[in-house]
Amino acid sequence: MRRTPVVAVATLAAAALTLTACGRDSGAAADTATAKDISAGKATGTITVWAMGAEGEKLPALAKDFEAANPGAKVNVTAIPWDAAHDKFTTAITAGKTPDAAMVGTTWMGEFAGLDALDPTPKSIDASQFFGGAQKTTEVDGKSFGVPWYVETRLIYYRSDLAKKAGITEAPKSWEDLKAMAKAMQDKAGAKWGIGLQAGGTGSWQSLMPFAWSNGADLTKDGGKAYNFDTPEIKEAVDYYKSFFTDGIADKAAPATPTTEPDFVSGKVPMFISGPWEMSAVEKLGGAGFKDKYDVAPMPVKKTSSSFVGGSDFVVFKSSKQRDTAWKFVQFLSDPKTQAKWYQQSTDLPSVQSAWQDSSISSDKKLATFGEQLKTAQAPPSFATWEQVVAQLDSQLEKVTKQGADSSAALKSVQQQAESIGTGK
Repeated sequence: MRRTPVVAVATLAAAALTLTACGRDSGAAADTATAKDISAGKATGTITVWAMGAEGEKLPALAKDFEAANPGAKVNVTAIPWDAAHDKFTTAITAGKTPDAAMVGTTWMGEFAGLDALDPTPKSIDASQFFGGAQKTTEVDGKSFGVPWYVETRLIYYRSDLAKKAGITEAPKSWEDLKAMAKAMQDKAGAKWGIGLQAGGTGSWQSLMPFAWSNGADLTKDGGKAYNFDTPEIKEAVDYYKSFFTDGIADKAAPATPTTEPDFVSGKVPMFISGPWEMSAVEKLGGAGFKDKYDVAPMPVKKTSSSFVGGSDFVVFKSSKQRDTAWKFVQFLSDPKTQAKWYQQSTDLPSVQSAWQDSSISSDKKLATFGEQLKTAQAPPSFATWEQVVAQLDSQLEKVTKQGADSSAALKSVQQQAESIGTGK
């Protein structure tokens, strides 16, 4: 449960399979025309930077490279625990005491931009260098505020050795393939459960939405100005997701604290959906040779293959008295060489597409699959009320998976509550 800063709420609850406008594939059109540009020359002065979790602990070492290249500049990094981050930011915004720059969870972007706290992205930072879905997480009402710092997406993890035992030699390519493989894992490979899926509750929308997006779902309507949950595409995804529980393939009584890694290594649950951090986790627990016993696959196709794009953005606050140096630091973080080095230090995947050509990343076939999925990965809309609204979806999904509630009624309830709450605009 490391990382995925976009969903601090899910991280706090430790119930999610850990971490925004749908179906848009390019960030190049983001409005930066009114943003003041970055000056030429070296950075000078001292900036304060906030970052969360492991990233906050490791960023000072990377910042030394920026200081070495800009002898007149100093970067003071403050590491903040994730469970205190959101309140610390909102308090600082209210008091006018924000840092110069910061790592920000992507689902906070709409809220903070709505509070007029973020500085628009300068036009000299090329939005097209980032994965399109990740770039969209920086955009609010068509204007970019910051850059995608690092990214992650979700794939199907599966025990290839047990799949072979079950008579399956290829990764699942369709919804039907995935369900058939999960069932075969139970019937022929001795698995207690075919696949590990979250049965509703906090953060479960992250497990559901890759199926919905792969079915062509769009979470917004009216030109991206309103929520859009009560649709045939999402209903079909919910019904498919529900079927794993009603058919006894997934455990509706799974513990709130995930036991993903030990269950995967033991073969009790030989399939799950999660991000790239799980590779090192399962390989460490599985021991020597385990990396050859599993593989990863893109989300199965219904109409297409799409998944969730998470990670973190980096922003500059409007109140910064060192705006130019702050943006030069963000620009430094977006350099392909810096991105590749940061991956080596943190295993955070680069948001800049060209950084994936670095041999430390390109030589790993499993990582390459994550890179391919990132090309079509999506994220939720950057509405200020997203966290509040999606809690309603989590709650209704739990009723569907655990109690067999009707999916149409559940989604209608979510839509009504979303319209009542509004987008925060």
